[in-house]
Amino acid sequence: MLHEKSCGAIVYRKFHGNTEILLIRHVNSGHWSFPKGHVESGETEVETAKREIMEETSIDVIIDPTFRETVTYSPKKDTVKVVVYFLAKAKNVDYVPQEGEISEIRWVDIAHAAHVLSYENDRTIVSKAKNAIKDVH
Repeated sequence: MLHEKSCGAIVYRKFHGNTEILLIRHVNSGHWSFPKGHVESGETEVETAKREIMEETSIDVIIDPTFRETVTYSPKKDTVKVVVYFLAKAKNVDYVPQEGEISEIRWVDIAHAAHVLSYENDRTIVSKAKNAIKDVH
C-alpha cells in the first residue's frame, strides 16, 4: 500500500463585508477544490501548504495552524492519500494560475462555495471553515 500526503488550505479574504474563499479548477480532472500539493522532504505541513498555494495561485497567505482538517481517500488502487487543510488568510488577492496545472481560479462567496466544489469532503471542510472564520473576525 502506497501512502501519499498533501497539504493545502482554504484561502479566504474579506470583500465588501463578505467572506470569499479561493477555489481552483484542475487542468487534468476539471474538478473544483482548494490549492494543495505533495509534502516535500524536510517540509512541515504548514510550509507545504504555504508553498503550494504560492505555486498554484501566486497568492501569499498567513496560515492558521489551529484549524487543521484531514481528508483521506484512495485516488487509485493500492494508494491511500491524506490531505491536510489549514485555514489561510490571503495577503494579496490577485492570482495567477499555475500553467499546466490550474485551468481557472475564482474567489467565491463562502456561502456559495458548496455549489461550486466537486467533492462532498470539501463541502464539509468549508462549513467548518465558515465557523472558524466567524470566530476570528
